[in-house]
Amino acid sequence: MSNILIINGYQPYDFAPGSLNRAFAERAKAFFETQGDQVRVTTVVEGYDVEAEIASHQWADTIIMQFPIHCMATPWNLKKYQDEVYTAGMDGRLATGDGRSAEAPTENYGMSGALKGKTYMLSVTFNAPVEAFNDPEQTFFAGASVDTLLYPSHQNGKFLGLEKLPTFVAYDVMKNPQVEADFARFDAHLRDTFAKVAEPAE
Repeated sequence: MSNILIINGYQPYDFAPGSLNRAFAERAKAFFETQGDQVRVTTVVEGYDVEAEIASHQWADTIIMQFPIHCMATPWNLKKYQDEVYTAGMDGRLATGDGRSAEAPTENYGMSGALKGKTYMLSVTFNAPVEAFNDPEQTFFAGASVDTLLYPSHQNGKFLGLEKLPTFVAYDVMKNPQVEADFARFDAHLRDTFAKVAEPAE
């Protein structure tokens, strides 16, 4: 049995109320509970307690970050959550400062994460089509991948000592949504990444 923390970081707008990201978060919760895991869900826009969130990060074996891409980054309320929770946790609960010491001020930056041995996964939704990425002929991203765009989010995980799991992406969700196909891919992604192997019968 594993402990799973799901952080739903959607920011509601009139044109995007957050229902798709909520559906992905609920789908992940159902998947983990079906295989006997313990699950906690934080929906950032509904409010949170910083101390409780630090405790949930310490409790979790895996942290799932579910959010839409807004202006090439995380929504502002999720960034605020990270600023508040991760900064408070730099007292040694999530990390010990920035990893440096007065004796060696140029060494070991970002390497004092307290969550080593735990994993994280990013699950994101995009207005951009899949064809916009990994293709040097596409002018805007110029061959960059989704994970390149998500570099700051991955560095947050690394700063806390977390190990990266494969990212899930739902593309083109505004102009050309393929919701049922995205749900099927998401279910397969969860199975491939997290499904437990049954113990052989004796």
